[in-house]
Amino acid sequence: MSGTRPMRAKRRAFAYLDANAEAFRRLSDAIFCFGELGMQEHRSAELMCALLAEHGFEVERNPSGFATGFVATTGTGRPVIAIHTEYDANPTNSQRSGVAERSEIVEGAPGHCEGHNVNAAAMVAAAIALAGIMRAEGLPGRLKIVGAPAEEQLVSRPYFVRDGYFDEVDVALHPHILDRFDSEHGLIQCAAMSVDFVFHGQPAHASAAPWDGRDALDALVLMDVALAQHREHMRPGLSMHRVVTAGGDQPNVIPARTSAWWYFRGPTAESVAPLFEQARKCAEGACLMTGCTFETRIRAGVWPVLLDRTVARVIHDNIAEIGMPEWTAAEQDFARRLQKAAGKGKDGLKPAITPFKGPAAQIMASNDCGDVSWKVPMGRVWFPANVPNLPFHHWAAGAALCTPIAHKGGLAGAKALAGTVIDYLCHPALLEQTKASFAEATAGVRYVPLIELDQAPPADLNRETMERFRPAMEAHYRPERPQFGSLA
Repeated sequence: MSGTRPMRAKRRAFAYLDANAEAFRRLSDAIFCFGELGMQEHRSAELMCALLAEHGFEVERNPSGFATGFVATTGTGRPVIAIHTEYDANPTNSQRSGVAERSEIVEGAPGHCEGHNVNAAAMVAAAIALAGIMRAEGLPGRLKIVGAPAEEQLVSRPYFVRDGYFDEVDVALHPHILDRFDSEHGLIQCAAMSVDFVFHGQPAHASAAPWDGRDALDALVLMDVALAQHREHMRPGLSMHRVVTAGGDQPNVIPARTSAWWYFRGPTAESVAPLFEQARKCAEGACLMTGCTFETRIRAGVWPVLLDRTVARVIHDNIAEIGMPEWTAAEQDFARRLQKAAGKGKDGLKPAITPFKGPAAQIMASNDCGDVSWKVPMGRVWFPANVPNLPFHHWAAGAALCTPIAHKGGLAGAKALAGTVIDYLCHPALLEQTKASFAEATAGVRYVPLIELDQAPPADLNRETMERFRPAMEAHYRPERPQFGSLA
């Protein structure tokens, strides 16, 4: 985008971020070491909120009942630009950073094995830079920074959309770590429903009087078998998977209560409801065979992620201006050793940004930001802060997250966010183009939340696990606090 004012504002923002690279590193690494699971990201949220408040943001805590969520705002007037991202870790993936082999920090503990710690640092660093630039340059508009807990469980952002936190937003931006520097458009991720199936039976001695019991585990297993057979008849693009969350207490007691946690995924919001209904029928059949009963509890429901074409173009223009980080020989060597350890192609780090292309291919993964993307035009900044070819939710994807690869790639992502926001603050015509492309992409679609209108968030999710591991993890927290300077 042309113009003296936006170019000057971008140069100042990029220079500020470069000057505060050490603060960025400390923030990203601190959240990595916290390694907090969804709904329990207390240390991470407290640190981010404190930094934002120090730089003039009005910070609202506990939005929609999420104790580890926040909405931070600065500026006045229009347009209203939102940046939102997640900062939760995953179970059992504690991994020492900078080590190209499996090496746990705390045995069995949760850890960042995708890079949400870098997502959070990119969002907060960009926000602080933008707050200073908006004041110094007199840029109109408001900036909303939305902290979204429990993305790995697909929880928070449908609640935020339901409760009006995006009602006034004109454009939303979502930074997310990847192995490339890119922005895409079109339908990119799937819709999903997250549901507990809970079976109730009758306990009895499993050997002395099994005829007195009704086995809730039998019901769970029969439902599982029925859905396994149903997979043969599913349309392409649908998927479902589960874990058993309660299977009984001991072998000589017939289980009176069992539960399984299922995900049902599909390309559209409408496509997941039939999967859920089929699962209910299978559960009913299992209960008929075993004499048990069941109930369902919907944990979450999310729409597919829709990325706006105009926003993607603006992001990519900024990516082209910033360019790919320059990787050192040592960084490339580490990347190749890590790829080898994970049994993947030893390509090293990508040398250049990804060219802008047509609509993206929809993948089977989901993200709870999908609901935002049907409420307002949304773009995603894919920033190059992890090693190519590595599977997320695997120890190898955590091994680079406190190395210069993550720091340099994440800082580049923060610059792309800052540059994109400045473009929208300085070019009113750009917003009109974005509204037009969004209207075209969503024509004929009525957004309705998949969660219940009176549903409360699962506040206790992952609490027991974090309480068990946090004392041992605290020994590995980073002592240095990030300090972002004032705009020169």
